[in-house]
Amino acid sequence: MPAARRDTADGGFPYRLIATDLDGTLLREDQSVSARSREALAAATAAGAAHIVVTGRAVPWTRHILEDLGYEGLAVCAQGAQLYDAGARRLLTSVTLDRAVARLAVERIEAVVGTLALAVSRDGLDGNVVCEPDYVTTGDLPYVPFTDRAEAWTEPVNKLYVQRPGLGDDELTEAARAAVGGLVQVVMAGPGIVELLPPGLTKATGLSLAARRLGVQRAETIAFGDMPNDLPMFGWAGYGVAMGNAHETVRAVADEITASNEDDGIARTLERLLSTGA
Repeated sequence: MPAARRDTADGGFPYRLIATDLDGTLLREDQSVSARSREALAAATAAGAAHIVVTGRAVPWTRHILEDLGYEGLAVCAQGAQLYDAGARRLLTSVTLDRAVARLAVERIEAVVGTLALAVSRDGLDGNVVCEPDYVTTGDLPYVPFTDRAEAWTEPVNKLYVQRPGLGDDELTEAARAAVGGLVQVVMAGPGIVELLPPGLTKATGLSLAARRLGVQRAETIAFGDMPNDLPMFGWAGYGVAMGNAHETVRAVADEITASNEDDGIARTLERLLSTGA
């Protein structure tokens, strides 16, 4: 996958765009961004690169992180469904999941694996994530509980989260894909996080749209990620870097494997590129 990069004879950074996932990649387990990572990103942007966040989180779960970073550029959120202008605090594009299709997809998966625990990410700048009582939430992110599944479909949604007790993430992902066919996109985005998305939607969809707005080519992009939902982004970017903690499928296709998110993997790679250009 290595591709042509820009000339670094002037001592600049060899890529024009740095695309980073958040959870398991830029964020440490305590949800913070280390000082070393901040400094390395600042040095790369000072050398002429742009940093773009590409995350599975929808905007409401991403905004506070961007604000903490002082981030004012474009961000790709909700697995590519949302393109957010952090500086203007406005949503530029948003792709929603047809609710009738979403209900049908859930029914088809449940016919195969049994009753799912369901959470629904509602669309918009302030869209809540609503969840059933059996859905196991992660971290300290805000959820709004519901008991009547009919409540899940009362507002536009950008994606669903599904869990099935007794099934591992990879097993549930495989079973869901087989059950729904091309009805929706199914991705595994992290521990306990299997998502149903609009068909054909991936992180690469949003990243390519953002790159066009920035006037950057795919060969000029370096991407960092850790989970299977990052695979399309790796396929689109000129160079893909897997974190040391990455899922085996991501490690298998990466151009490089860096240290883990806990050990400043992004910073280590950026520091090397800044000092050597390679």
